[in-house]
Amino acid sequence: MRNKLLLTVIALTFFGLAAVQAQSALKIAYADVDYILSEMPEAKQVESELKAHNTQLQNQLQAKYQEYQQKLQAYQQGAATMVDAIRQEKETELAQLEQRIQKFQQDAQSSMQKKSTDLMQPLYTKVGNNIEAVAKENGYAYVLNGQVGGIDVVLYADEKYDISDLVLKKMGITPSSN
Repeated sequence: MRNKLLLTVIALTFFGLAAVQAQSALKIAYADVDYILSEMPEAKQVESELKAHNTQLQNQLQAKYQEYQQKLQAYQQGAATMVDAIRQEKETELAQLEQRIQKFQQDAQSSMQKKSTDLMQPLYTKVGNNIEAVAKENGYAYVLNGQVGGIDVVLYADEKYDISDLVLKKMGITPSSN
């Protein structure tokens, strides 16, 4: 009985030491993808293109809204003297304009999301490929993202495991934090 107990203690100690040793060999790092993107010249170009696209959509929306306002004002000024059939026709026209404005707003939002996705996807791919390369070069088993959309994913990490600047250097970008 004593021998079995002793063997069990030895086996547990051996497996415990093996687990500790395996964990110490595991290298984990983190990178802040938002920071990396903010340092990329391509991201600044994408931001500029998105702003231009947004301005174009806003101008189109403003033109539609001005048309609506002019027709609404004309309707309000003449509504009291209009024949019922013409008043209903004007009201229908105004309602249709409102619907077109709402549809345009929805389409514009979808257009902005699609444009953003189309322009950002190559940057995400480039960052991902470089994170993978840096991880392999430095022997990291895992690389976590420091933040996702401004929300911390890694609740604590020693800064010496932050490979964001290494990724930027790999891409040929000098980090501004240096």
